[in-house]
Amino acid sequence: MSDETNDTPTPGERASVDQPELPKRPALLVLLAVIVGAEALVMAGVVLWLVVELLTVRPSSFETAVAILILAAIAAVFLGFVAVHTLQARPWTRAATLVWQLLQVVIAIGCFQGIVATPTIGWYLLVPAVLALVLLFTPPVVAATRRDV
Repeated sequence: MSDETNDTPTPGERASVDQPELPKRPALLVLLAVIVGAEALVMAGVVLWLVVELLTVRPSSFETAVAILILAAIAAVFLGFVAVHTLQARPWTRAATLVWQLLQVVIAIGCFQGIVATPTIGWYLLVPAVLALVLLFTPPVVAATRRDV
């Protein structure tokens, strides 16, 4: 008997043993990763804008401008990292996403009030943050990112 007969898959087996089957991700988890990824891209745009502003406009405090630029860059990298690991259903991403979305809600609320209120920016910050917060607590996302001990 040859080994070729043992290599042919039965109807219930996968055709190739070399290619591992990817775990199925819930659609809501993918949507959450897309939202966080979009926020990462927006933060990267903010970083580019801050660099252009720093090079073209004289800031009242150069040190403060550089510090804000560095913090924005850290936030952009952080969000990109969280978005990638959300797709991998890492348990820690729920906490990281929750913290970022709460900060974003607080900033959005600040955009609705005050002397220099800009409600349009407030809505752009508030809507994805609330949507991400809702998605974080949906059963499929919680189940996908649950740590099994």
